[in-house]
Amino acid sequence: MSNLTLEKVAELAGVSRSTVSRVVNDQAGVRDEVRHRVWQVIDETGYRPNIAARALASNRSGIISLVIPHAFSTLFSDPYFPRLVQGITMACNNNGQSLTLFLFQNEEEEAKLSGRIANASLFDGVIMASSQYEDPLIPHLVNNEVPLVVVGRQDRYPQISFVDIDNVNGAYAATSHLLRLGYRRVAHIAGPLNMVAAEDRLAGYCKALNDRGHTYNEDLVANGDFTEAGGYVAMKRLLPATPDAIFAASDQLALGAWRAIREAGLQVPHDIALVGFDDLLPSDAGRPQLTTIRQPVVRLGREAVNVLLDVIENGPAPQRRVVFDTELVIRESCGATLATR
Repeated sequence: MSNLTLEKVAELAGVSRSTVSRVVNDQAGVRDEVRHRVWQVIDETGYRPNIAARALASNRSGIISLVIPHAFSTLFSDPYFPRLVQGITMACNNNGQSLTLFLFQNEEEEAKLSGRIANASLFDGVIMASSQYEDPLIPHLVNNEVPLVVVGRQDRYPQISFVDIDNVNGAYAATSHLLRLGYRRVAHIAGPLNMVAAEDRLAGYCKALNDRGHTYNEDLVANGDFTEAGGYVAMKRLLPATPDAIFAASDQLALGAWRAIREAGLQVPHDIALVGFDDLLPSDAGRPQLTTIRQPVVRLGREAVNVLLDVIENGPAPQRRVVFDTELVIRESCGATLATR
């Protein structure tokens, strides 16, 4: 059907023009039955929004910027970021948005370009793939009133909306699982503690110890940097403390720990049990298969776009806080299939 307009779609669906607009932009406030009816009309007629005209009328570019700070130099080796970008791209495509990507090689480059990004008029809003406490770009964006959504909790800026996962409860579930299996010296390989996710996962680990009557032991905690190399170095530091189980704050850290365990002549899970966090590794990444905490990364990316579009449309207040649950995925590396210890 040629020259189809938003008004015609509304007429065919028996709803108002504004309702069709909310459906097309994936906004809240539309009943499921109505949303389904509108999409049915759109699918049957082949209607596509006139993105250029809509941008001109609204004084918007239809472009969203994704910023990945310098701290994440492992972008192309860590499976987390491709999944996150996949979710963001899917939501942008569904909402008729274009996506630009800013990558920084180092802290100096990020600081140098922060002002330029904050003053840019070529995009409508920014998604920050960061949960660092002290990211130099965030104050620039806030001061310039750029619509912003951060992937990761941001308590220091109550006006910023964010999407996140429940890192505390995820880590609590992982640690509690190991303690329920009878392990007594459960160690933790933490991520960099200038990041909210790493701090929250450490907090969940500590809470599980406390709730099950175990005392926190600093000799059983070592920091990594969310990389396999970081997990390897941290595990080498932990081995003299003779842990019988490890909860690693990411699957990449768990892989590094696994390598250090093998080099020490020990086996997973017979000598040391191992649990990771992410569930993003390929199925053949190791034998036995890794027990881990699954987080919905693609969904996280999609929701970041939806929240940002809401901020662009309706303003930053009130702050949007979207937190997804995690899931414990029990496989072989935790020793759950072995005889009770």
